[in-house]
Amino acid sequence: MIDCQLLINQFRNKLNEYFSLSEATFELLKTHIDCIALSRNEILLDYGKTCKDLYFVCQGILIAYFIDKNGSTYNKNIFFENEFAGSMVSAITQKPSEFVIQSLENSLVIKVDFSEFKRIISQNEEIKNFYIAYLEKNWVIDKEQREIAIVMQDAIFRYKNLLEKYPNIDRRVPLKHIASHLGITPTQLSRIRKEIL
Repeated sequence: MIDCQLLINQFRNKLNEYFSLSEATFELLKTHIDCIALSRNEILLDYGKTCKDLYFVCQGILIAYFIDKNGSTYNKNIFFENEFAGSMVSAITQKPSEFVIQSLENSLVIKVDFSEFKRIISQNEEIKNFYIAYLEKNWVIDKEQREIAIVMQDAIFRYKNLLEKYPNIDRRVPLKHIASHLGITPTQLSRIRKEIL
């Protein structure tokens, strides 16, 4: 049984980190969300499907990945607790997603209907301010820092930073996914782990 109220409180606390929402605004948003449970390895968004919802991870881990024509898997992102997940490009353009979002472990997430969320943005200043703050933080600042880190920082430094941000990632996420996330091979990651652990 999902304690949806607990998840909703967690969701609201995260929203308020970006922009403090009034009770009335949050109640309006709440009418367009659902609490869902995912089994380990469950596909949330598949290749070629248009993203209709955005997600907030309350418990568990989601991974976004794509597979090239040679069958190699590349991680786009790993989403932990208290992080938002989804294909923003697919949701905004209403075009098919070019990657998969899948749960790595049993997970509890909040699902937000994106079309309703966009409608509320156009009518509610608080939600609009939240959305701007979210996009600036996650799609400008964090994205740029990650892109620079992949080019400018060595893999050992990137791995240490990842461990600092997510101390138990190596116990929850298969090493092949961590390696892909860092832009290195599993063999390179194995060498790094032997060196620093």
